[in-house]
Amino acid sequence: MPPMNKPKKGKPKDKEPGKLKVARPRSAAPPPLPPELRGPDTEWWYAFLQKHAESGRSAPSDEGEAFRHFFRISRQTFDYICSIVREDLISRPPSGLINIEGRLLSVEKQVAIAMRRLASGDSQVSVGAAFGVGQSTVSQVTWRFIESMEERARHHLVWPGQERMEEIKAKLEAVYGLPNCCGAIDATHIIMTLPAVESSEDWCDPAKNYSMFLQGIVDDEMRFIDIVTGWPGSMTFSRLLRCSGFFKLCEAGQRLDGPVKISAENAEIREFIAGDSCYPLLPWLMTPYEGKNLSAPMLNYNARQKSVRLLGKKALARLKGSWRILHKVMWRPDKNKLPSLVLVCCLLHNILIDRKDELLSSVQLPDDHDTGYNEENCEQVDPNGKVMREIITGHLQSYEGSN
Repeated sequence: MPPMNKPKKGKPKDKEPGKLKVARPRSAAPPPLPPELRGPDTEWWYAFLQKHAESGRSAPSDEGEAFRHFFRISRQTFDYICSIVREDLISRPPSGLINIEGRLLSVEKQVAIAMRRLASGDSQVSVGAAFGVGQSTVSQVTWRFIESMEERARHHLVWPGQERMEEIKAKLEAVYGLPNCCGAIDATHIIMTLPAVESSEDWCDPAKNYSMFLQGIVDDEMRFIDIVTGWPGSMTFSRLLRCSGFFKLCEAGQRLDGPVKISAENAEIREFIAGDSCYPLLPWLMTPYEGKNLSAPMLNYNARQKSVRLLGKKALARLKGSWRILHKVMWRPDKNKLPSLVLVCCLLHNILIDRKDELLSSVQLPDDHDTGYNEENCEQVDPNGKVMREIITGHLQSYEGSN
């Protein structure tokens, strides 16, 4: 926003004869409260609703539903997020954060601007117009919010402790039948345009888009418990996995290293995750059987394994449908800062789950989080992974026969 023009100094007007100037004491008006002592700002919300109504676009008539329609979360969860970033947005506000009336933006309005930008994926100009601020203000506010959330909300995306992992495994076995399964893995492309000087083949994926990868591992509630992003979309799913810190931890015996389960045939079943055929078959990553004329036990395993791995696909579809900035084509993003934006969207996804906050049913989620991409098939098979899959298949067959 351009600096406000200072009023020009003119010649002092002659005082009217017979009129005395009354001096007012400077202390007549109380000094304004510091931002940290002010109550939550709600004025921005009603001004935002008014602008939306004037635009002729529809919104839910119920105020609570309207709030969730625009920001994906309830007012209570919004207040919780404000509490996370409040200290940063008060103590280190970006420069020039004033609206068209010349007032400093409240923490609530800053969070609303950032949340609306992430939820809608609308341009900075469009979001700014809805809040009465300029494009540069939207950009500054959004990135300041992202920086604060990245630092202060990381506890919402962590690898589960053993107690929580036992709950995950018990739930997945009870619902889907897979023993000692810790979750599902999948990946998606974040599509973007790049300036000509940055448009290298490294970022051009198989669908001829410029994109960045996001790999996620989710639990029984479709909560992200591990992510990796920042890698070019031209990579294969299997290479992305092998480049991740998660892969290195698993190979070093520091992930998926919990208690084993004894199968019906008295064999050990270690902890594992479920993935599609685009991933290698590893001792800790179970993929489906491929080919025709599969046996009944193999088909039974495939059906149960598919039900679990679909949790990963559904989680990514929900992520992109909720925070549509990830589902739209990003215009020339800073590739060094984009991973932070992706992470914060994953954090917001998890916060909704952690706070048992439901999306509105009217929020349209994509059927496929990676439309336009052909399925990959990884033929890498670890011999120990093959043995582990056979043990699980045999266990499921014995379990089916005993019930």
